[in-house]
Amino acid sequence: MNYDFDQIIDRHNTGSIKCDFNQRTFGREDILPLWVADMDFQAPEAVVEALVNRARHGIYGYSCGMEGYDQAIIDWMQKRHDWKIERDWITFSPGVVPALNELVRSLTKPGEKILLQSPVYPPFFQAIRNHGREIVNSELKVENGRYTMDFVDLEEKFAGGVKMMILCNPHNPVGRVWERGELERLGQLCLTHNILVISDEIHGDLIYEGYQHIPFASLSQELAAQSIVCTAPSKTFNLAGLQTSNLIIPNAKYRRAFQESLNLTGIHHPNVFGITALEAAYRHGGDWLEQLMNYLKGNVDFLMSFLNRELPQIQAIQPEGTYLVWLNFRALEMESKALHKFLVHKAGVGLNAGYLFGPGGEGFERLNFGCPRSVLEEGLQRIKVAVKRL
Repeated sequence: MNYDFDQIIDRHNTGSIKCDFNQRTFGREDILPLWVADMDFQAPEAVVEALVNRARHGIYGYSCGMEGYDQAIIDWMQKRHDWKIERDWITFSPGVVPALNELVRSLTKPGEKILLQSPVYPPFFQAIRNHGREIVNSELKVENGRYTMDFVDLEEKFAGGVKMMILCNPHNPVGRVWERGELERLGQLCLTHNILVISDEIHGDLIYEGYQHIPFASLSQELAAQSIVCTAPSKTFNLAGLQTSNLIIPNAKYRRAFQESLNLTGIHHPNVFGITALEAAYRHGGDWLEQLMNYLKGNVDFLMSFLNRELPQIQAIQPEGTYLVWLNFRALEMESKALHKFLVHKAGVGLNAGYLFGPGGEGFERLNFGCPRSVLEEGLQRIKVAVKRL
C-alpha cells in the first residue's frame, strides 16, 4: 500500500513528550516542536493491525519474548544488514539508554575511563557520570563539511587507560554513517588496547541511498567478542513509546554480566505490545520503511535547497542517515544559550540545543525533520523571518 507521509496528525493530548510539554521544556506553549527524536508519522499498518488484534484478546498478563520475536530480529539483521546473529546473543532491554547505564555499571568499575566522540547524544555523558566513571572525549573533526574520526587522538586516548568506548553508529547528531574502512581502523585500535565497544545502532535502519550501515560486531569474530550492539525498532518504525529494544551480545561473559545487572533492577521481560509491534514491524514493515526513506530524502533535499536559497548564513551538515540534521548557526555570532533562546522566543521553534551534545556542539542546533514537509517548511520559514529581523 501507499503511505501518506504528508498527512498531519494532531499529537496533542496524547501524552506526547514532543507536543504536550512545550511549556515545561521551552518555557512557552506556542512553539513548533522539531526536537525529540520520534517522528510525526503513523507506524506501518501491519503494526497497527497487530496491536489492535492483540488488544482485542483482552488479557494482558505477564509476557516474554516468544520464538517468533527472536526469529524476527535474527531475520531482520540478516536481510537488512547481512549480519548472521545467534538466538542466544539477543538480550532484551526496555530502551537503549537504560541499557547503556546497565552496561556501564556492570562492565566497568568506578573511576574507570570511558571514551565517547562529541558532539554526541547527551545521555552518553549521563550514563558515564551516573555511575562515577570518567569521561574521555575524542572530539570529531570536520573536513569539508563532513565529520570524521580523529584516529590520532583516539590512539592517544586509548593508550591512556580507556576501558570502554560508546560508539554512535550511525552518529547522532552529525548524521554520519561510518564506512567499513573507518570502523575497521577503529576496531583494530580497540583490539590493540583491549577496549570494549558499546555500539549504539538504534538509527541503523535509517540510511540514505549511497550509504551502508555496518554493524560494528559484524566486522570480525574478534570484534564480535569485544563489542555489544544496541538495537531497537523504535526509531525505524516510530515505536519508542513501546519501550522495546535489544542488545546483541556475542560474548557470553558480557551477556551474563549484563543480564545479572539488569535482574537487579527487577526488569525481566518486554511488554506484550512491544513484543507484538517488534515482530510485526520486522516481518511486514519493509515496504513502509522504503517509502519512509524516500520521503525523508525529499525532506533533506527540501531543507538543503531552502537554506542555500533563503538562509545561506545557516549551514546544514548533510545527513547520511537518521531523520536528524545538525545545523550550524555560528555565522550569527551568538553565544550558544542565547542562540537557543532566540530560536525559541523569536522564531517560535523548538530544536535541541547543540551545546548539550558536548564539545563541538557550541553554535549548533539539532532539527528533527521526521515530519510532514509542510511542517518542516513552516519551521524553516519561522527561522528565516527571525534571522532576517536581526
